[in-house]
Amino acid sequence: MALFSSSTAAVIGTAFLLLLLPVSYAVSSDTTSHGRRGVVGTDVDLIEFPLNLEYFEAEFFLWGSLGLGLDAIAPNLTMGGPPPIGAKLALLDPFTRDIITQFAFQEVGHIRAIQETVKGFPRPLLNLSKESFSTVMNKALGRDLQPPFDPYANELNYLLASYIIPYVGLTGYVGVNPKLRSPTAKRLVAGLLGVESGQDAVLRTLLYRRAKSIVPPYGITVAEFTNRISDLRNKLGHNGIRDEGLVVPRFRGAEGRVRGNILAGDEESLAFDRTPEEILRIVYGSGDEHVPGGFYPRGAGGKIASSYLKAKLDK
Repeated sequence: MALFSSSTAAVIGTAFLLLLLPVSYAVSSDTTSHGRRGVVGTDVDLIEFPLNLEYFEAEFFLWGSLGLGLDAIAPNLTMGGPPPIGAKLALLDPFTRDIITQFAFQEVGHIRAIQETVKGFPRPLLNLSKESFSTVMNKALGRDLQPPFDPYANELNYLLASYIIPYVGLTGYVGVNPKLRSPTAKRLVAGLLGVESGQDAVLRTLLYRRAKSIVPPYGITVAEFTNRISDLRNKLGHNGIRDEGLVVPRFRGAEGRVRGNILAGDEESLAFDRTPEEILRIVYGSGDEHVPGGFYPRGAGGKIASSYLKAKLDK
């Protein structure tokens, strides 16, 4: 007589096989949530840092498409941080407004996902005023635009303004991924990077369709605007080429065969990466991670950004 029934033997066999599997396979995990399990040490700081860019994108997209921000949509996610300066409803056509609204709520989800994974920090003070964007455009183009650039004036201006910061966050995710240790952190960054890359592709496609169009009243093409913005970010980042506009010299295009550059990438068409230090230099507009300004007049939040502000004060 058999000691075990066939069903019992199957259960025992399955249990034995599970014991042989690596822990990451054998232990059940909730793939739809981002709990704080297993995220420790430097992973925490590296995961928290992108909140700075996610706050920026959420506020800019929410205000631009809906005329209100996180304080109205998800006030708990601000963690008591100050409201942004100068953000307002943009004059967008229905198609562009629809896209930006989708982006806005995606960014709300990103903030929530990060805060469910690590403690996070309050929304930093953001300067999203037209003057702030105008300053960036003037630096990029090497002259004061007249009238001053206003990101909220129309859909083309808004798309050009959207080109300024979100891509920087994308390169940050590419840069941080190999530094992470825990599966939870890696899974979160992979998910964030996937959607951020999609948003960047949509923005670049919308602009690429109008690459040769003149941006009124400045007499400069859309492609030239993007090239100059990318050049400025490279200059501020102090780490070579990590950025490219919509039209590039043929030798920089994919496989050296095209000038169109609808997706930015290196010589092997792999996404560029940036460090937190490079990102701070760019979003501060100062070229120095120790000197806040630009879109972050009081500096960015989190341990990494704060460490550079403290170092400046200690000198």
